Amino acid sequence: MRLVPRWALLSSGCAPVLWAGGWTIAGLLEGSGYDPVTQTISVLAAYGAPGFWVMTGALVALGACHLLTAWGLRPAALAGRVALGAGGVAALVVALLPAPSSGGSLRHGSVTVTGFTLLAVWPVLAADRRAATPWGLRPAPSLVVTALMGVGAAWFWVEMQGHGAVGVAERIVTSVQSLWPFVVVASCARHRDHEELPT
Repeated sequence: MRLVPRWALLSSGCAPVLWAGGWTIAGLLEGSGYDPVTQTISVLAAYGAPGFWVMTGALVALGACHLLTAWGLRPAALAGRVALGAGGVAALVVALLPAPSSGGSLRHGSVTVTGFTLLAVWPVLAADRRAATPWGLRPAPSLVVTALMGVGAAWFWVEMQGHGAVGVAERIVTSVQSLWPFVVVASCARHRDHEELPT
């Protein structure tokens, strides 16, 4: 029996592609008035923005991918799977609560922070200390990735306070968050395939 179903590779692999594709296309639709270095992705998903539907679709797709991946990632500890799935739900809620065209939104910001936190801690919560655990679920890489996401969050906050390269920080951190589930699923698939090779 496989550690993870093949469709989990598809759901986890689609997440970073759809996410990056969404903000790239929405940014192109926004035109020269949008600066991806200093402006957040939420600006692209705001009511009335030219790329509103693109970003809404990307958020829905991202949330669905995380939910499916959490369901299929059977070797991970339950707490990690729940956190990953809840991060997917948060992405769906963010799609339903876009930022206003001007100013901030407490609801949008709160859900975004919640989703980010869930997606930052799920690797540690999913870790397994057993010797036969696939690489992506071992404590050391899981802790390193969660720590890097924490550093990324601090970087994002500093850029927000200084009105700096907040868009760059956000894109890097959220791209890592959308990519890590694929890394974990791929390590599980490779682990099983390696075990099945004749010696």
